[in-house]
Amino acid sequence: MNRISRILVELALEEDLSSLGDLTSSNFVDAAHRSIGRIVSREDAIISGHEVAAFVCAAIDPELEYEVIIHDGSGAGEGDLVSEIRGLTRSVLTAERTVLNFMQRLSGIATLAHLYAEQITHTEAILLDTRKTTPGWRSLEKQAVVHGGGTNHRMGLYDAIMVKDNHLVANPSPIDLGERVYEIKAKSPDLKIEIEVDRLDQLEAFLKIPGIDVVLLDNMSNEELASAVAMRTEANSPLKLEASGGVNLSTVEGIAETDVDFISVGALTHSVRSIDLGLDLISA
Repeated sequence: MNRISRILVELALEEDLSSLGDLTSSNFVDAAHRSIGRIVSREDAIISGHEVAAFVCAAIDPELEYEVIIHDGSGAGEGDLVSEIRGLTRSVLTAERTVLNFMQRLSGIATLAHLYAEQITHTEAILLDTRKTTPGWRSLEKQAVVHGGGTNHRMGLYDAIMVKDNHLVANPSPIDLGERVYEIKAKSPDLKIEIEVDRLDQLEAFLKIPGIDVVLLDNMSNEELASAVAMRTEANSPLKLEASGGVNLSTVEGIAETDVDFISVGALTHSVRSIDLGLDLISA
């Protein structure tokens, strides 16, 4: 896990334990008692979150053992055993809620990504996530998207360029996009440059600018998306086309069938339902 994810776990544990710890377990559970916490799925799901769950356990008690039964990216059915936590009962119970909070949300993201990905397997379109993630959770949530069969878009503002209307209207004088793209590529040839458009005439202009890697087609109808693909073909351009806006489980298949290269879906991370996972305790 990266530094931000580790800090997130530390904050989650501080939120739950403060400086006083687990008062219930320390007062009502024998200090020497040992147990196995069996994490079980209460519904069909794609599992994600084992790395962070193991990190939570180690942070609470380095002697806790975390065993993966159903791996990240694999499917679990109702009643299936997903993983086990072994060790002192006090430690298992202290870890329980934080482990489940992470795994339930991340498995929810993986499950939703899987549902979207299944809708477009008969096409060449690639399912992408967005930056519409829970603050602090981005690395974990994007990993969950991959576990569900999706692909990560840029991680942040630092690893790719995406030019939107707001970037252009903020300038006192118009920017020569062709010149600026040329300058950027001369310095950083591997840096991806993406431009957002909401009209086909904008796409027509950008097809003539070398160095643009992707054009984001914002909130276009399927007919417009198909026209954009035809324009790209006619121009013999290597430019990739990404559809965004108005994408849901009932529309994603039709969008993919227009032959766009990418479909970005913010709902993968901002509109997800946590999966019902539970921990059943048995004596070791």
